[in-house]
Amino acid sequence: MMKFRFRRQGADPQREKLKQELFAFNKTVEHGFPNQPSALAFDPELRIMAIGTRSGAVKIYGAPGVEFTGRHEDAATVTQMHFLPGQGRLLTLLDDSSLHLWEITHHHGCAHLEEALSFQLPSRPGFDGASLTRVTVILLLAAGTMAALGTEGGSVFFLDVTTLTLLEGKTLSPDEVLRSVPDDYRCGKALGPVESLQGHLQDPAKILIGYSRGLLVIWSQTSQCVDHVFLGNQQLESLCWGRGGSTIISSHSDGSYAIWSTDAGSPQTLQPTVATTPYGPFPCKAINKILWRSCELGGHYIIFSGGMPRASYGDRHCVSVLRAETLVTLDFTSRIIDFFTVHSMRPEDEFDDPQALAVLLEEELVMLDLLTPGWPAMPAPYLAPLHSSAITCSAHVANVPSKLWARIVRAGEQQSPQPASSASSWPITGGQNLAQEPLQRGLLLTGHEDGTVRFWDASGVALRPLYKLSTADLFQTDCDHADNLAQAAEDDWPPFRKVGCFDPYSDDPRLGVQKVVLCKYTAQMVVAGTAGQVLVLELSDAPAEQAVSVASVDLLQDREGFTWKGHERLNPRTGLLPWPAGFQPRMLVQCLPPAAVTAVTLHAEWSLVAFGTSHGFGLFDYQRKSAVLARCTLHPNDSLAMEGPLSRVKSLKKSLRQSFRRIRKSRVSGKKRPTTATSKLQEANAQLVEQGCPHDVEMTPVQRRIEPRSADDSLSGVVRCLYFADTFLRDAAHHGPTMWAGTNSGSVFAYALEVPAAAAGSEKRPEQVVEAVLGKEVQLMHRAPVVAIAVLDGRGRPLPEPYEASRDLAQAPDMQGGHAVLIASEEQFKVFTLPKVSAKTKFKLTAHEGCRVRKVALATFASVACEDYAETCLACLTNLGDVHVFSVPGLRPQVHYSCIRKEDISGIASCVFTRHGQGFYLISPSEFERFSLSARNITEPLCSLDISWPSHKPRESPKLSQANGTPSIILAPQSCEGSPSITYRKQTDTTELPEATLSPTSVDLATSGETTLDTTGDVTVEDVKDFLSSSEESENRRNLVEDEDRSCALLIT
Repeated sequence: MMKFRFRRQGADPQREKLKQELFAFNKTVEHGFPNQPSALAFDPELRIMAIGTRSGAVKIYGAPGVEFTGRHEDAATVTQMHFLPGQGRLLTLLDDSSLHLWEITHHHGCAHLEEALSFQLPSRPGFDGASLTRVTVILLLAAGTMAALGTEGGSVFFLDVTTLTLLEGKTLSPDEVLRSVPDDYRCGKALGPVESLQGHLQDPAKILIGYSRGLLVIWSQTSQCVDHVFLGNQQLESLCWGRGGSTIISSHSDGSYAIWSTDAGSPQTLQPTVATTPYGPFPCKAINKILWRSCELGGHYIIFSGGMPRASYGDRHCVSVLRAETLVTLDFTSRIIDFFTVHSMRPEDEFDDPQALAVLLEEELVMLDLLTPGWPAMPAPYLAPLHSSAITCSAHVANVPSKLWARIVRAGEQQSPQPASSASSWPITGGQNLAQEPLQRGLLLTGHEDGTVRFWDASGVALRPLYKLSTADLFQTDCDHADNLAQAAEDDWPPFRKVGCFDPYSDDPRLGVQKVVLCKYTAQMVVAGTAGQVLVLELSDAPAEQAVSVASVDLLQDREGFTWKGHERLNPRTGLLPWPAGFQPRMLVQCLPPAAVTAVTLHAEWSLVAFGTSHGFGLFDYQRKSAVLARCTLHPNDSLAMEGPLSRVKSLKKSLRQSFRRIRKSRVSGKKRPTTATSKLQEANAQLVEQGCPHDVEMTPVQRRIEPRSADDSLSGVVRCLYFADTFLRDAAHHGPTMWAGTNSGSVFAYALEVPAAAAGSEKRPEQVVEAVLGKEVQLMHRAPVVAIAVLDGRGRPLPEPYEASRDLAQAPDMQGGHAVLIASEEQFKVFTLPKVSAKTKFKLTAHEGCRVRKVALATFASVACEDYAETCLACLTNLGDVHVFSVPGLRPQVHYSCIRKEDISGIASCVFTRHGQGFYLISPSEFERFSLSARNITEPLCSLDISWPSHKPRESPKLSQANGTPSIILAPQSCEGSPSITYRKQTDTTELPEATLSPTSVDLATSGETTLDTTGDVTVEDVKDFLSSSEESENRRNLVEDEDRSCALLIT
């Protein structure tokens, strides 16, 4: 019979308004370390720092929580950046020699980090004109109003920064410089590119110019002539002009540096006063950059990068710090991009007195405290390298109790105690974070390839490291031998000192963490790894020395015909082992075969942990230290599951055979089926329906045909999800503990558990045996992998977490009405009633949209209009990178957004949803993008930055180059009293909200068994461009009239 339904007379206005109050998509902030950094800048007046990347991104950081982002229109590498001191402006140079001026400017009622102007140095006519005018170095002059540009051809151009226009008649050519050089020095050789430009702090009219050939020149802008010439012959790499102007230090390509004096009476200096190769006498690599800093207490700092002996340590990434007789060679694990010192920049000060040294590396930022003996590294409040070891999994824990939070923070402080003599704090303190202290704390857990689990404070904009858990100490690895070799090497020359935490190498790939689960009420957690290891840990406030119990669970259940060809299990250490304060292991459960754990769940109230691999799943009672259940899910043809991810013995013949089978199967399914009488009758009925249907009847949308998956597909036995629930499984009158498991072949197993109940007033259950009995088994029709399982109570709400109901931390579930189970597969969502397990409603995502489900989570969406109203919905991420939100339990589509590029497979695989409508996904190996689906729960920058506009403001550019997550900055003029009038939006919290009387069940009006996603009203990119172009033109005209020169406070929201 042909299905049809009557078309509704438009959408419900009340519901559409409610959607706008509940849902809104925003990419808010990027956590972590910028991917592929290429440039560094520091503003000593505003105390803010900028990092440019190879993709054209510009990120500015101040105090924790003060940050915003811009992106160049062309994805070109940022090679240099320079702050205009105190103005909140940034001049960037790209690898195509284009200059771009960024500023915080008024735009559409608020302010943004915006690209205001751009400039391209005109090339000379000729064959190599473009290369001769390539900008090699920039120097800001005259309080940031003018800039000198050194080029590949040796010329120095002067630029008006406020308008980015060349100043005619001031260009300094190499021929003009050569007139001041002796004839025997010229020798017909060119000076080469301009390698360095340095300004005089006390006499801004003088410029120190260094050419690649080695010639150094002091040029006077007032007299337009050369004041002094230093006749160097070694290829120049870098220059630094001392504060007093009497000392110049130059570094060279042969690993040497030279000190020149400007106090000589002659205008020409032939030889430096000091010339040395610090790591000679053997050939050394070039010293790429060098700094000279004076100290009031005596003894100057010489800081340089490179210069290592070419043969023995040419592959090291080092920064050397030399003061008096003390030399420290800082050894990093990634390439050095740039570095600067935090020191006094006031002209009236006689000495530099550096406080800190900031080193930007390719994979991390290291800040050294130069005021503390030993020059220790400062812990960074942000910009921590998430990928210090490659991230293998992640999880989010919302609403962490304050007591547990304090214990985790205390354990982290004991791991990296601050020196008692340390008098310095993080020096990048620009701006003020105006965001209210979050009412609830959020933890982001990341598992890594080296067996560590890192805890991050994800409550605000700055992702702050809290604590690091290492599981490698429990197993026997080769790390001890490597540490001994490193210790022996430290006694040699040069005096290396390992700095930084980025370590891309893992002692053993089997240590990799695959799954992490934390119970925030009992401080217990489970960490599962690549070699089938499942660790149960508990938080302890004091160090301990104890043995760890070990148990094995055979998931094959003595099934014949299967031989594991993968990696071996990890060998645990035996006997008493020392454990620091923090999470300490209590139990190690080893899965056999030792395949990677694919699913894990913990129920601390029942003292049970469930785990699954590609072979099956198991249930373990860690209180009695005994296995409860082991179930093999392998199909007879699942031989691929026995090879493991680290095996190299995969059969090429088997892979080819499977490929030909797929081709043959697709050809067979694509052949035209013979026409039968039944098919002719169906075609005739369809034509009659098309002719006779009234116009107000809507046909059921055409669905894609989904071919059922073969039961003998490879890896069909992989366990994808595990779930504990207290629900009705045996009958409708009695509820009890259950465990659910979903596999890659679309099978769902439900077990009824006999868990001894805890005595009144006690949370620990009796020491009795836990039993498991198979209650239900469901096989999905198309054998699509089961992604998630959740049980809904009588009101259609998810069941609370363990201990939430018993400790009155959440509303008790409705155990009177009928429960339902939501099963999410890669192709559809389906709700079954319990205990009969009969289909109630479903939504076929793949059939209607042609996409597959990758991530699923139940989230609570609070309303921005009503404090007490919230709805629980199902958030889903597809393989196309789209995020869909459905009501629960009706499965009606609410909203959908394009979130991640469909080509970004790693980003889609790394996505994690939170309980309050936010999410994280990796946009690079070192960065998490944070997004929000909730209109109320948004975590975004909200901060102030005091900036004084200059007397002449540059014209506004009609283009807006702004990246996702760029904070908007509200422009608040100063009040009559002179203090900035602060205007900001109240930050929303993540407090648990009770759902109103209008539950999701009442919202789902006339739910159809087969519902399609509503795609009406989509806005195309062309529509947005047309709208923006017209609105920006009118806004720019309005801003040119309204803008006034004034000092103001900028509030970033």
